[in-house]
This record gives sequence, C-alpha cells and structure tokens, in this order.
Amino acid sequence: MFDEVTIRPITRSTYVEQHAVVDVEQAEAALIEHYPRLVRLGYLVLPPSLGRNRRVLTAHALVQRALPRSRGAEVASAAVPGPRDGDDPGYAYVRQRVLRAALDAGLPRGRWQLPRPGQLPPLLPQVWGLRLFPRSGGADELALDQALAALSGPGRAAYVLRALESRTDRDVRRLLKAAGVADPGAALAEADGVRLPAGSRDAALLESVEFDPCSLQARPTDLMRRRQHTRAALAAATAVVVCGTLLSLPTGGWGEDGPAAPPYAQNAAAQQALDPAKLTRVSPTAWKNADRPGFAAWPARGNRTGDTALLRRALAVWARPGSSVQVTTTPGTAAGPAAGPPQLLFAGDVDAATVVLLYDGLRVVRYAESKGGNGGGAALDFARTDAADEDSATALVLGRTDGNVRYLTAPWVGGGTGDASVRDLLKPDDAGQPLHRDGDGVADAVRSPLAAGTATPNDCRSWPAVQLGGRTVTDLGELVPARLTTGSPAPSTGPHDVDSAQSRGAWAHAACHLATVRGQGVRSVNVWQFAAQPLPGGAGSAEWSCTRAETWRGTGSRVLADFRAPSAPATVVARAEGSPACGAREPRVLAGVLWKSHGGTWFALAAGGGDVASVTATGGVHGSAAGPLLAVPAAQGAQARLAARLSGGGTLGPLQ
Repeated sequence: MFDEVTIRPITRSTYVEQHAVVDVEQAEAALIEHYPRLVRLGYLVLPPSLGRNRRVLTAHALVQRALPRSRGAEVASAAVPGPRDGDDPGYAYVRQRVLRAALDAGLPRGRWQLPRPGQLPPLLPQVWGLRLFPRSGGADELALDQALAALSGPGRAAYVLRALESRTDRDVRRLLKAAGVADPGAALAEADGVRLPAGSRDAALLESVEFDPCSLQARPTDLMRRRQHTRAALAAATAVVVCGTLLSLPTGGWGEDGPAAPPYAQNAAAQQALDPAKLTRVSPTAWKNADRPGFAAWPARGNRTGDTALLRRALAVWARPGSSVQVTTTPGTAAGPAAGPPQLLFAGDVDAATVVLLYDGLRVVRYAESKGGNGGGAALDFARTDAADEDSATALVLGRTDGNVRYLTAPWVGGGTGDASVRDLLKPDDAGQPLHRDGDGVADAVRSPLAAGTATPNDCRSWPAVQLGGRTVTDLGELVPARLTTGSPAPSTGPHDVDSAQSRGAWAHAACHLATVRGQGVRSVNVWQFAAQPLPGGAGSAEWSCTRAETWRGTGSRVLADFRAPSAPATVVARAEGSPACGAREPRVLAGVLWKSHGGTWFALAAGGGDVASVTATGGVHGSAAGPLLAVPAAQGAQARLAARLSGGGTLGPLQ
C-alpha cells in the first residue's frame, strides 16, 4: 500500500498560506480551470437590478479582468485570506478578486463619479443585436432567485459562499472582510433569513442551469428601434466622411505617404496577386520528388478549384478584408496581403461553408464563406507556417462545426484504413478508430478536444488526437494542428513520434496540459520523462517529466515540469515561458517538490534530466547528492534553493 502524498512545488514564485503569495501564471491557470464556477459566482453576487442580460455580460467581464495587469511578476495581498487545506491558492486569489469586483459593481455611483477599481462602467461590455440570459429552471430556482434579489450585495455574497463554495461561517467572514464588507456578521445574519422550498438543497439549486451564465439562450433586441438607430448612425457617418474628404483634399506638396501612389492606383505585382489565373498550382506528384516536402508540395484539391469567381473573392478579401470579415491570426503572424501570386491548396465545399486554402511560402490563409456565396459574412484566418516540413505539414483545419473539426491531410499520408486514425490520449491502451477520408484527403469530422464538455483543465475526461501515418497531431484551436512527440530533446537522439505503448503512456499524464497552450501558435509539443525517483520509506517510485511547447515563430515557448507519485495524478511543480530548458538548445532540466509521506514526514525531492552530475539544496533545506536525484528531510513549508552541477563542469538552476 503506497503512502499518502501531499505535493508542494519548490519554485521562485511560491504560495505561502500566511501571506497569500501567488504568481501570475498560477492565477491565470486557476482562472482558465475554474472559469465556469467563477462566472457563476460573479453572476449570483451581482445586483439583480442590472437585468439578466447585463449580469451575464458583467460576470464574464469581471472574471476576465480578475488577473493583474503585470505578467510574470508575483502578486501578493495580505487582504486575500489563505485557502483551506486542499484549495488551489491561485483559485482563492482569483475568486477574491471576482467577489470584490461583484460587490463593488452593486455600490451606488454618482453621475460624474469615475468607476472604482474593479467596478465596470455601466455600458460595457455590449453584445449588439442579441440579449443573452441563462436557461430557465423550475419553481424552486425561481423562488431562490427572488429570495436572493431581496438581499443586499454582502448578504447574497455570504449566501453564495456558504452554499456554492461550501465555506464555514468563519471563512465567509474572512472573505467578506477582505472584499471590503464593513459588517460581515450582518451579511451572514441576512443570509440566514433565506427560506427554501421543502426538500430543496442550496448547493443543488445554485448549480442548476437557472444560474449558469456559461449556458445561455439568445433572443433579438427591439428590431424596429434598432433599424431607426442604424439609419441615424449611417447618416451621421456619411456626413463625417464627406467633411473629412473635403478637409483632406491635397493643397500641394507631399502627403504623409510621401510620393507613394494613392491606395487605389494600379500596381503590377499587387494585380497579379489578385488574379486567379496567376495562382500557383502544384502537380499531384510533386511531393514525391520534393527535397523537403511541406505545404509547398501540396497539390490543389477540392471540388471548386476551377471556380474563378470564388478564387477571385478569396484573393480580394485577403488583400482588402472589409469590416464584415472576421479576421484571426496566430501570434506573430502578419495579416497583410500576399507579395505575389500565392499557391492554391484547396477550394471546395466543407459542411455548410465554402473554403479556400492559400499558401504564400510563409503563411497558410483560409478564406471561408457560406455555401453558395449569398452575400453573408466571411472569415479570413492566418497561420504562420514558415520552414514547414514533412513532419509539421501533415494536416490543415478546413473547418469547425458543432464542436467537431475537419482536416485536410497531406498527400503523403496514405489512403489506407490504417494510415489515419483517432485516439484518445487519456486511454493509451485503446486501439485507434479508423478515420475515413475522401479522394481529396478531406477527413470525416473529428471531435475537437477544445469542444465544451470534452477536455477542459477542470474536467479533462478525454483528449482526441489524430494519428496520420507515424505522426500524431491534435487541435489547439488554430489552422495548423500541433504535432505531438516524446523522448529526450538531446540532438543525438531527438524526440520521436507517439508510436508505441510507452510513448502513449507518457502522453496520458500530460495531455490535459495542452489546454493551457491553445491559441499560442504552437508547432509541436514534446513530453520527456527525464527521471524516475525511488521515494523514501519504500513508498514506490515517482516519475518526473517535462512538457515543452514550441511555436512557429520561434519564441514564446512554454515549459512545464511534472511530478507524479504512485497512485496520484501528475502535478505541475515548475513552469517557464521563453526558456530553452527541455529543448534542443538546452536538453536538461532541474525541478523539485516538498513531499509528505503517509507517516507525516516531509522530504525535499529534486531531480535533474540530461547531463546532471549532482544536485544541491540550500536555504531552508540542506543536502546534496551525487547523480541527478536528491531526497532529504525537510520542514513543512521550507523554502529550498536548488542547484545542479553538470558533467561538463557547468551549473544548472531550477526551472522557473
């Protein structure tokens, strides 16, 4: 029987119960993990006088503004009570910020008085043309809503903290006092007066869809009034444009653009980039003889490659996207027009949309419009793909519908039933499900891991990935799926594909961390199990691993170090952004934790990966050991400074 494990990380930015010190990255991770619960808390505490639509929008805004503006620095506040045993300190910090902002939003404000810190202006945010509100519950939920509406803001907060967060009265007093409530005792007494229908439970009612601002219904606003306002706004805008044009007429000499031609002047290179006849089209067999197969070796595929009108629209929108076009870019990707005629990768109908994929050597661009081109909205997505090769150019996202994603696979991915399959990374022993593709390489829709209810940091029950030949990719919410690998990053060996039971087992413990790097322009993610450490007292062996996400732009990489004791989930003990650790430039890492055995003894554990020759701990813990592993007794809450000596004579500090 293994010992009970309590894990605390040793990092530069730590949390201490008495002083509530939390690093910004930890607070951000807690916000993402507990976002639905934090929004529900804000929605319940906000004053009902705002109306359901305004409460929904304000609750989301409060949570999204709960992080400090400074990124990368520690945040500390003596006013934030320390969490109970087992609570996430990052969640406790963010919850306190949301609670205080929700209470401030209910305070009266003079006509010319500026908003208090954390208090939202009364008109922001807005959703134009729609009213959003949670789904309706039953009679019990209605009775509770009416009872909460009769309470003051502190009274509602006391009731919600006690029922939804399962807090004791002592905890509620501390939280309310830290949020600026003058009389927490009166708030608790007010909450005691709430009476529920017979047989109802506070927590069950508060967790119903009636009070869920993340599961919403939409209805239109007053359409007639909206038309009148739109006409008035158009008339005013026309007057402004006419006046501005008259005032900006040239009076001689250069303008701010110097001797450049006007924006509407003809330019030979720009005109060629807009001509569908000039599009580059690659032979279907070009990839077989390419020196470095990548997106440049993809042939043009799809049932609309000959639709000149469609291609002309796609090129024109790329060069001059209008105000109705939704434009998205991955970090570090320019959204400007092509320098010359781009390459056509795909043009065809995909589900309810018509999609065009173009490539200019540095970026892949996706143009999408409603099927039939009936004048509706359009979307333009940019993704950086410079230096793409056979390993990273295996698939592109054609579209997303109802939480599903549909891929266009590379021409070198075979067409057999065993060449493409879908796997759940959290179930390494399960056989993959075959993924059907048509003659153009368009795959059937696959459940996206980022879809609601599939895989989120706080409820990670599955993480679908697609295996294409020997390579495994997964959707991180961008145009190009991220490649997954395992193994040491040392140049002599290098990471390898997830193609064995051992490599799939490594990803089973790290897959849920992928949600933290969505939308970051990630090119590849590697998991490296760099150490296995025998635990003191014969408690089994713990595993250390390092997860590194690298981007297409070459900067902004993210590194996580995990510690996993027997019969316990993996826990992040260190993290860094922009660090070369666990990569080809620095194939080594050092991390540590405080670990508590079942007998109650605390130990400082540390492990190094790569060419680590010895590890030393100083500060609150003293000890050293030859080799990459260290285990020394320590006091609870001790702060240790770790250092390692490398076999080549250099030194290595901990990941932070």
